[in-house]
Amino acid sequence: MSNLVNEGSLSSSLDCPLVDGKRQVQHVSARTADVGGIPVNRVLPSRQRRLVGAWCFLDHAGPAVFKSDSAGLRVGPHPHIGLQTFTWMIEGEVLHRDSLGSEQVIRPGQVNLMTAGRGISHTEESVAGASHLHAAQLWIALPEASRNTEPRFDHYAELPRWQAHGVELTLLIGEFDGRRAPPLTFSPLVGLDLEASRAATISLPLRDDFEYAVLPLDGELEIGGERFVANELAYLGRGRDEVELSMSAGGRAILIGGEPLGEEVLIWWNFVGHSKAEIAEAQRDWEAGSERFGSIPQWSGERLMPAPLPWKV
Repeated sequence: MSNLVNEGSLSSSLDCPLVDGKRQVQHVSARTADVGGIPVNRVLPSRQRRLVGAWCFLDHAGPAVFKSDSAGLRVGPHPHIGLQTFTWMIEGEVLHRDSLGSEQVIRPGQVNLMTAGRGISHTEESVAGASHLHAAQLWIALPEASRNTEPRFDHYAELPRWQAHGVELTLLIGEFDGRRAPPLTFSPLVGLDLEASRAATISLPLRDDFEYAVLPLDGELEIGGERFVANELAYLGRGRDEVELSMSAGGRAILIGGEPLGEEVLIWWNFVGHSKAEIAEAQRDWEAGSERFGSIPQWSGERLMPAPLPWKV
């Protein structure tokens, strides 16, 4: 559920223009990847859309069923800078360990939030005996002013939940419709999970200064008469004060949004930065085994390594 794919390219927030007209909805297709033995659908970043507010990465992992005790998620030590990793667990259990000494199992309905700041490393693996995994993992780009903040890890077992029009809503982060979720933020943003027990239509209030996107995780939904299937992102753009979603029975979706950063954001491997030099330095430090990223002595196995940088340093 981290970025283990070395794609040999630099992702920039400025190389995908906004959709013409604020009322249009952009269809963004996912691509598949294997992360730690789990199939994932990667939606952000893509050639069609790099950022949604400060959200710069979105993987939909599973639903996966493990056929043996040796199967499951296993992601070795890898570093991060300049971001927060945000994990929303839907089914299964995953053990998080990091170089701060944190050790936390995340269970369904909970959020893990790791703030990398100037540098951290971590591992992720399925809990022994776990037979299923279904989760969404996202990255939140830290604003340039906060990029070197001290690393930290937070676990959130309780989140605001309520029912409306046949839909169960869980506020994952930020503020929405008079409610506020506890996870730590560095820029204005929101994340919302929606689960429909039956076919339902719901209208959601939006901030017109935020840009938004909706990703169906299970089933399908319609927005303005346009159909979106599972793992097809609906980018709504800015300037809306509401959106109406028609969800299929048993459908599930996640809405993300935020105030555009207005800053250049670069992504390479597991690093998020605001300059090539910043990312190059982080890669050199990781490859050299610098104390900057610490260690995870409980892990048995090799550290993950990136491909060579795609530009000259």
